[in-house]
Amino acid sequence: MIDIQKQRDHRNIPIDKVGVKNLRYPITVLDRVNGHQSTVASISMYVDLPHQDKGTHMSRFVELLHLFRPEFSLKSFSIILNQMKESLDARSSHVEVTFPYFIEKKAPVSRSPGLMDYTCRITGSCDKHNNIDLIVEVAVPISSVCPCSKEISDGGAHNQRGEVRLATRFKKFIWIEDMITIVENAASCEVYSVLKRVDEKFVTEKGYNNPKFVEDIVRDVAVEMNNDDNITWFSVSAENFESIHNHSAYAFISSGDPSNKKRLANRESHL
Repeated sequence: MIDIQKQRDHRNIPIDKVGVKNLRYPITVLDRVNGHQSTVASISMYVDLPHQDKGTHMSRFVELLHLFRPEFSLKSFSIILNQMKESLDARSSHVEVTFPYFIEKKAPVSRSPGLMDYTCRITGSCDKHNNIDLIVEVAVPISSVCPCSKEISDGGAHNQRGEVRLATRFKKFIWIEDMITIVENAASCEVYSVLKRVDEKFVTEKGYNNPKFVEDIVRDVAVEMNNDDNITWFSVSAENFESIHNHSAYAFISSGDPSNKKRLANRESHL
């Protein structure tokens, strides 16, 4: 049969990324408490395409996903990136894996158990020199109380739910749970799936006594990242879905080049 993909293209334009996007696939990830956790991921896989090639072999991407089984890990991530380059005769490869991760959280007073889901994203790239770049990202729901509202009001203060996204590069393995804990500790209060009346009283009062702007939240997370020698790069964003506005409040910090980490830590200590 004629292989159309292998025919030459005469437009002399290389393609940076070509492949499959948003393929749903079952995976198993490491769970610090239970050992392993089964989930369903949305996976995108790309390689570069030289200017002379008409197309890539899309079916090979799906075949390579079996390398994730039975367990998905950062080590298997590196394996599949290299296998993609070899199988598709490419100079670079890129994989994005997004999945829900569940953690059992007990209510703060009643200790009633419930499952919280967090959206996690792992991206990996392999360049023409076989350098592997991995980034782990978590999206964490939080609640915050406005310091300005509390200061100027005779009683009460407006509060809202928000989302913090933390992405990291690292030297050694990093647990998803640890990233989530850092974010939740920077919020006015954590978010829970189950709250009894005693718990609702607790989180309401905790948030009120711990007001945070989005600026406070990203800075507090940045301090933790800058103090962790395992982290070589990070970015953190906080978005509050405002309860008294028809728009969100937003803040973002990126550590930039890894060599800037010490400079950023020094700057942060003076804020």
